[in-house]
Amino acid sequence: MFGESYLSVTNLSVRFNGPEGWGHVLADLSFAVKQGELAAIIGPSGCGKSTLFNILAGLVQPDSGTLNLDGRAVPNLKHRVAYMQQKDLLLPWRTVLDNAILGLEIQGTNKVSARNQAMELMPVFGLAGSENKRPSELSGGMRQRLALLRTMLCRKDVVLLDEPFGALDAITRRSMQSWFLDVWSRFRPTVLLVTHDVEEALVMADRIYVMNGRPAGMTDCIQVESARPRSVVDPVIIAMKAQIIRDLEMEP
Repeated sequence: MFGESYLSVTNLSVRFNGPEGWGHVLADLSFAVKQGELAAIIGPSGCGKSTLFNILAGLVQPDSGTLNLDGRAVPNLKHRVAYMQQKDLLLPWRTVLDNAILGLEIQGTNKVSARNQAMELMPVFGLAGSENKRPSELSGGMRQRLALLRTMLCRKDVVLLDEPFGALDAITRRSMQSWFLDVWSRFRPTVLLVTHDVEEALVMADRIYVMNGRPAGMTDCIQVESARPRSVVDPVIIAMKAQIIRDLEMEP
């Protein structure tokens, strides 16, 4: 699997100094993702999923391990990754359009060019006609679409999504999952999705990694080959859900 991967992480370990002294958060963690694949990482709260994303983004330095992207060893994915964290982090004083182009501005893109790029994608992200609104005027789903537009406009090699739909109600979340799959199939970025929702992982991902334990490692890798759109009442999906739940309930 690692030989054909676009992104691979091998034997990644990191320690932090806590109230009880130094201890591992991640230990010998390994996984791989193909180019254009949508992979999900699922695990219990506090197991180190966000720490893993922070390492990939270059915000945290690991103690050991190797990271390869497109066949080359790299210290992290800084400058080659777009990272959408759990909160949308929209700037309340900026319009929808100017929030969308923030990442491009940080990268040094001319503001006129950045706005033109964003305007082209406003209809795709369901934001046409809302360009001059403020974030406070948007629904929860629209705020998430705006945050995702800002992320996708950066056009990076890898997109990290940390619980992007976790704050939405169940009906809106299902709608956003379906919408995002349409957007992903159009642009086909390599995506790593962190989620606590087993059904979300099964509906969206090509491959699901299960993290467990403390320190955490990858305890299972499940390939989801069912055609999209998928139904959570499909017997194959139900069986996979049961397997993931068993993995999550394993004693560390």
